[in-house]
Amino acid sequence: MAQKNGNGNGNGTQPEHSPDSIISMRNIWKTYQMGTEELHALQGVSFEVKRNEYLAIIGPSGSGKSTLMNLIGCLDSPSKGEYWINGNLVSDMSDDELARIRNKEVGFVFQTFNLLARATALHNVELPLIYAGMSAAERHAKAEASLTAVELGDRMLHRPNELSGGQRQRVAIARALVNHPSILLADEPTGALDTKTSYEIMALFEKLHAEGNTIILVTHEHDIAERAHRVITIRDGLIEKDERIK
Repeated sequence: MAQKNGNGNGNGTQPEHSPDSIISMRNIWKTYQMGTEELHALQGVSFEVKRNEYLAIIGPSGSGKSTLMNLIGCLDSPSKGEYWINGNLVSDMSDDELARIRNKEVGFVFQTFNLLARATALHNVELPLIYAGMSAAERHAKAEASLTAVELGDRMLHRPNELSGGQRQRVAIARALVNHPSILLADEPTGALDTKTSYEIMALFEKLHAEGNTIILVTHEHDIAERAHRVITIRDGLIEKDERIK
């Protein structure tokens, strides 16, 4: 069933921040200065994401979806508007504060996997825990559990060049999950995979969602977006459609 774009009531005011929302974006603008001209990559975007939602964000190249992903992942700040993540108003945070929230709240999955070539799958998954200052025994146990959750318990000591593309993406997903983030944010996670492997990875996302994870998938592929339960279509910096499909 299609829903209204955003959460505003049409007169510029926004509702109170909902406590059961993991993400709340209100009237988000992102403007870049290009010489004497301004480029509005996002123009007043408003929406909420509830806990344990499975959302896909789709749009053509230049639509603003990558800008929106960077804001959701706390990699950038909006020019105007409010962004709440898990009860924290992050739109006004400094770079250092954003980094802390990003490491705690967001698990990233990238199209290119971003794995260390000489490190085992286990060590790749342990990396966020090393940065968090966790003891070796504890991070080892957590990394093992995370790899087991993505069905790679028998590949923990393999290096990336000893794994298939789908297995490498599973390692990347295990790394994203190991800190138990509030949101799993996946940027074109099937972009480097063949069709069969893509569907296997999407089946894994469905399983992780069923286990209680909040997942936001950014893609330009309609068949991949339709595996999510809600799809936001963005075009020219605006939400064109926001529809629940499951």
